Amino acid sequence: MSRPRIAVVDTGSGNLRSVEKALVAAGAEVSVTGDADEVARADKVVVPGQGAFGGCVAGLDKNGGALRAAVLAAIGKGTPYLGLCLGLQVLFAGSEEDATCRGLGVIPGRVVRFPTGMTAAEATGPTATRLKIPHMGWNDCWRGEAASRTSVLADTPDGTSFYFVHSYYAVPADARDIALQTEHGLRFCAAVARDNIFACQFHPEKSQVAGLSLLRRFVSG
Repeated sequence: MSRPRIAVVDTGSGNLRSVEKALVAAGAEVSVTGDADEVARADKVVVPGQGAFGGCVAGLDKNGGALRAAVLAAIGKGTPYLGLCLGLQVLFAGSEEDATCRGLGVIPGRVVRFPTGMTAAEATGPTATRLKIPHMGWNDCWRGEAASRTSVLADTPDGTSFYFVHSYYAVPADARDIALQTEHGLRFCAAVARDNIFACQFHPEKSQVAGLSLLRRFVSG
Protein backbone atom coordinates (compact mmCIF):
# COMPACT_ATOMS: atom_id res chain seq x y z
CA MET A 1 0.00 0.00 0.00
CA SER A 2 1.38 3.42 -0.93
CA ARG A 3 1.92 5.98 1.76
CA PRO A 4 -0.37 9.05 1.69
CA ARG A 5 1.25 12.30 0.52
CA ILE A 6 0.90 14.82 3.31
CA ALA A 7 1.65 18.51 2.88
CA VAL A 8 2.82 20.18 6.10
CA VAL A 9 1.98 23.83 5.47
CA ASP A 10 4.87 26.18 6.23
CA THR A 11 3.38 29.42 7.55
CA GLY A 12 6.64 30.38 9.22
CA SER A 13 5.31 29.73 12.71
CA GLY A 14 5.63 26.02 13.36
CA ASN A 15 8.06 23.47 14.72
CA LEU A 16 8.02 21.96 11.27
CA ARG A 17 10.81 19.39 11.51
CA SER A 18 9.38 17.80 14.65
CA VAL A 19 5.99 17.51 12.95
CA GLU A 20 7.59 16.13 9.79
CA LYS A 21 9.55 13.48 11.70
CA ALA A 22 6.48 12.42 13.69
CA LEU A 23 4.35 12.05 10.54
CA VAL A 24 7.06 10.04 8.79
CA ALA A 25 7.21 7.76 11.84
CA ALA A 26 3.42 7.45 11.56
CA GLY A 27 3.77 6.16 7.99
CA ALA A 28 3.33 9.20 5.76
CA GLU A 29 5.24 10.60 2.81
CA VAL A 30 5.74 14.18 3.96
CA SER A 31 6.53 17.44 2.23
CA VAL A 32 7.07 20.61 4.26
CA THR A 33 5.99 23.33 1.88
CA GLY A 34 4.90 26.91 1.38
CA ASP A 35 3.86 26.14 -2.20
CA ALA A 36 0.11 26.45 -2.70
CA ASP A 37 0.13 24.07 -5.68
CA GLU A 38 1.81 21.37 -3.62
CA VAL A 39 -0.81 21.80 -0.90
CA ALA A 40 -3.52 21.44 -3.54
CA ARG A 41 -2.02 18.15 -4.80
CA ALA A 42 -1.60 16.55 -1.38
CA ASP A 43 -3.70 13.64 -0.15
CA LYS A 44 -3.88 15.23 3.30
CA VAL A 45 -2.97 18.62 4.76
CA VAL A 46 -1.41 19.44 8.12
CA VAL A 47 -1.22 23.00 9.46
CA PRO A 48 1.05 23.22 12.52
CA GLY A 49 1.96 26.35 14.40
CA GLN A 50 3.37 27.71 17.61
CA GLY A 51 3.83 31.30 18.64
CA ALA A 52 1.44 34.10 17.72
CA PHE A 53 -1.89 33.87 15.90
CA GLY A 54 -0.92 36.86 13.77
CA GLY A 55 2.27 35.19 12.58
CA CYS A 56 0.41 32.10 11.40
CA VAL A 57 -2.20 34.23 9.60
CA ALA A 58 0.56 36.32 7.97
CA GLY A 59 2.07 33.10 6.61
CA LEU A 60 -1.27 32.08 5.11
CA ASP A 61 -1.68 35.51 3.55
CA LYS A 62 1.76 35.94 1.98
CA ASN A 63 2.00 36.00 -1.82
CA GLY A 64 -1.50 37.35 -2.12
CA GLY A 65 -3.06 34.75 0.15
CA ALA A 66 -2.16 31.75 -2.02
CA LEU A 67 -1.70 29.42 0.96
CA ARG A 68 -4.95 30.58 2.55
CA ALA A 69 -6.80 29.84 -0.68
CA ALA A 70 -5.12 26.45 -1.07
CA VAL A 71 -5.93 25.36 2.48
CA LEU A 72 -9.54 26.53 2.19
CA ALA A 73 -9.90 24.76 -1.16
CA ALA A 74 -8.48 21.55 0.29
CA ILE A 75 -10.91 21.66 3.21
CA GLY A 76 -13.77 22.48 0.84
CA LYS A 77 -13.13 19.50 -1.42
CA GLY A 78 -12.89 17.07 1.51
CA THR A 79 -9.13 16.64 1.86
CA PRO A 80 -8.38 15.47 5.42
CA TYR A 81 -7.08 18.40 7.48
CA LEU A 82 -5.09 18.16 10.69
CA GLY A 83 -4.48 21.35 12.66
CA LEU A 84 -1.93 21.45 15.47
CA CYS A 85 -2.00 24.21 18.10
CA LEU A 86 -2.28 27.40 15.97
CA GLY A 87 -3.53 25.12 13.20
CA LEU A 88 -6.63 24.70 15.38
CA GLN A 89 -6.98 28.37 16.26
CA VAL A 90 -6.79 29.64 12.67
CA LEU A 91 -9.86 27.57 11.79
CA PHE A 92 -11.87 30.25 13.62
CA ALA A 93 -12.61 33.72 12.32
CA GLY A 94 -10.31 35.51 14.76
CA SER A 95 -8.52 35.57 18.08
CA GLU A 96 -8.32 37.92 21.04
CA GLU A 97 -4.55 37.73 20.58
CA ASP A 98 -4.76 39.98 17.51
CA ALA A 99 -8.13 41.42 16.53
CA THR A 100 -6.71 42.76 13.25
CA CYS A 101 -5.98 39.27 11.87
CA ARG A 102 -8.56 37.21 10.02
CA GLY A 103 -8.62 33.46 10.50
CA LEU A 104 -10.04 30.93 8.06
CA GLY A 105 -13.54 31.13 9.50
CA VAL A 106 -14.27 27.46 8.88
CA ILE A 107 -15.60 26.66 12.36
CA PRO A 108 -17.91 29.15 14.12
CA GLY A 109 -16.68 30.38 17.47
CA ARG A 110 -13.83 32.41 18.93
CA VAL A 111 -10.34 32.13 20.37
CA VAL A 112 -9.82 33.69 23.80
CA ARG A 113 -7.06 34.10 26.36
CA PHE A 114 -7.01 32.32 29.69
CA PRO A 115 -8.30 34.83 32.26
CA THR A 116 -5.30 36.33 34.05
CA GLY A 117 -7.25 37.13 37.21
CA MET A 118 -8.47 33.61 37.81
CA THR A 119 -6.91 31.53 40.55
CA ALA A 120 -6.84 27.78 40.70
CA ALA A 121 -8.99 28.05 43.85
CA GLU A 122 -11.86 29.61 41.89
CA ALA A 123 -12.07 26.63 39.61
CA THR A 124 -10.67 23.60 41.38
CA GLY A 125 -10.70 23.96 45.16
CA PRO A 126 -9.00 25.37 48.22
CA THR A 127 -5.44 26.02 47.00
CA ALA A 128 -5.36 29.72 46.09
CA THR A 129 -2.57 29.71 43.55
CA ARG A 130 -2.51 32.03 40.55
CA LEU A 131 -3.36 30.31 37.28
CA LYS A 132 -0.16 29.86 35.28
CA ILE A 133 -0.13 31.33 31.78
CA PRO A 134 0.97 30.03 29.38
CA HIS A 135 -0.57 26.69 30.13
CA MET A 136 2.34 24.30 29.69
CA GLY A 137 2.56 20.57 30.38
CA TRP A 138 0.63 17.31 30.27
CA ASN A 139 -3.15 17.21 30.62
CA ASP A 140 -5.63 14.35 30.64
CA CYS A 141 -8.30 14.81 27.96
CA TRP A 142 -11.90 13.63 27.82
CA ARG A 143 -13.88 12.82 24.73
CA GLY A 144 -16.59 15.22 23.57
CA GLU A 145 -19.56 14.67 21.27
CA ALA A 146 -17.52 15.01 18.07
CA ALA A 147 -15.09 12.26 19.13
CA SER A 148 -17.41 9.59 17.77
CA ARG A 149 -17.48 11.29 14.37
CA THR A 150 -13.75 11.10 13.63
CA SER A 151 -11.51 8.09 13.07
CA VAL A 152 -8.50 10.07 14.33
CA LEU A 153 -9.53 9.36 17.94
CA ALA A 154 -10.35 5.69 17.45
CA ASP A 155 -7.35 4.67 19.58
CA THR A 156 -7.62 7.54 22.09
CA PRO A 157 -9.63 6.58 25.18
CA ASP A 158 -10.91 8.96 27.84
CA GLY A 159 -8.15 10.18 30.12
CA THR A 160 -5.39 10.11 27.50
CA SER A 161 -2.71 12.68 28.31
CA PHE A 162 -1.25 15.10 25.75
CA TYR A 163 1.31 17.91 25.90
CA PHE A 164 0.13 21.55 25.75
CA VAL A 165 1.88 24.92 25.37
CA HIS A 166 -0.51 27.87 24.87
CA SER A 167 -2.07 31.00 26.33
CA TYR A 168 -5.22 31.06 24.14
CA TYR A 169 -7.89 28.44 23.54
CA ALA A 170 -10.79 27.94 21.15
CA VAL A 171 -14.44 28.25 22.14
CA PRO A 172 -16.57 26.62 19.42
CA ALA A 173 -20.02 28.15 18.99
CA ASP A 174 -21.47 24.65 18.74
CA ALA A 175 -20.39 22.25 21.51
CA ARG A 176 -21.03 19.39 19.10
CA ASP A 177 -17.77 20.33 17.35
CA ILE A 178 -15.75 19.53 20.49
CA ALA A 179 -13.87 16.24 20.16
CA LEU A 180 -11.71 16.50 23.28
CA GLN A 181 -11.74 18.74 26.32
CA THR A 182 -9.50 19.26 29.32
CA GLU A 183 -8.98 21.66 32.22
CA HIS A 184 -6.60 24.44 33.17
CA GLY A 185 -8.44 26.48 35.77
CA LEU A 186 -11.52 26.01 33.60
CA ARG A 187 -12.72 23.35 31.21
CA PHE A 188 -11.80 24.15 27.61
CA CYS A 189 -11.78 22.64 24.14
CA ALA A 190 -8.67 20.56 23.46
CA ALA A 191 -9.70 19.35 19.99
CA VAL A 192 -12.40 19.83 17.38
CA ALA A 193 -13.74 17.55 14.67
CA ARG A 194 -16.09 18.35 11.82
CA ASP A 195 -16.40 16.45 8.52
CA ASN A 196 -12.83 16.11 7.14
CA ILE A 197 -11.33 18.40 9.82
CA PHE A 198 -9.57 17.33 13.00
CA ALA A 199 -7.56 19.88 14.97
CA CYS A 200 -6.05 19.86 18.43
CA GLN A 201 -4.69 22.51 20.79
CA PHE A 202 -2.02 20.14 22.09
CA HIS A 203 1.12 18.96 20.28
CA PRO A 204 0.87 15.30 19.25
CA GLU A 205 4.45 15.44 17.93
CA LYS A 206 5.55 16.12 21.55
CA SER A 207 3.08 13.72 23.18
CA GLN A 208 5.08 10.50 22.90
CA VAL A 209 3.09 7.26 22.47
CA ALA A 210 -0.37 8.87 22.63
CA GLY A 211 0.58 11.51 20.08
CA LEU A 212 2.09 9.03 17.66
CA SER A 213 -1.01 6.86 17.95
CA LEU A 214 -3.22 9.82 17.03
CA LEU A 215 -1.00 10.70 14.08
CA ARG A 216 -1.05 7.12 12.83
CA ARG A 217 -4.83 7.19 12.80
CA PHE A 218 -4.81 10.44 10.81
CA VAL A 219 -2.27 9.05 8.34
CA SER A 220 -4.07 5.73 7.84
CA GLY A 221 -7.66 6.98 8.02
